[in-house]
Amino acid sequence: MSAHYEEIIDGETLLRAPPSAMHELLVQRLHALAAAALPLNSRLRLLPARTEIELTARLTLCPDLVIVRQGPGVPAGLYLVAEVLQPGDHHLDTVIKKQIYHDLPMPRCWMVDPRYLNVEIYGIGPYGFTLTSILAHGDQLTDPHLPGLTCTMHELFAGA
Repeated sequence: MSAHYEEIIDGETLLRAPPSAMHELLVQRLHALAAAALPLNSRLRLLPARTEIELTARLTLCPDLVIVRQGPGVPAGLYLVAEVLQPGDHHLDTVIKKQIYHDLPMPRCWMVDPRYLNVEIYGIGPYGFTLTSILAHGDQLTDPHLPGLTCTMHELFAGA
């Protein structure tokens, strides 16, 4: 199990509880899937789990998974974040952070919920940052910029 970590929201430091073993297993699976799916010449880069991302002087988050854009001719910045929900942190991750990602706006966001064995996919649509799909059961997790990414919800949540 990991240690406590801190995030800063609206200038307030929040001490986050150590993630559970199941949480860490899901984070490891997501990282393995994303790493394997990134094309060799991709301008996307996967950061280590819970890398501190300072968005402003008053806002630092540590998402479970972060993929950034980089390289010449590419606007630098966040491409995708994933948050694996944990009991007791539901409001922070599903309400507060979703609002933060909406305000950025974040191109892609996955909210992984082991309680319901589903993944909510958010992205930029014609009306801004919106819920584009909810994946469950045998649905496939895919992403247009991660062409090798293929994982059913059964595979992702095996053992949960």
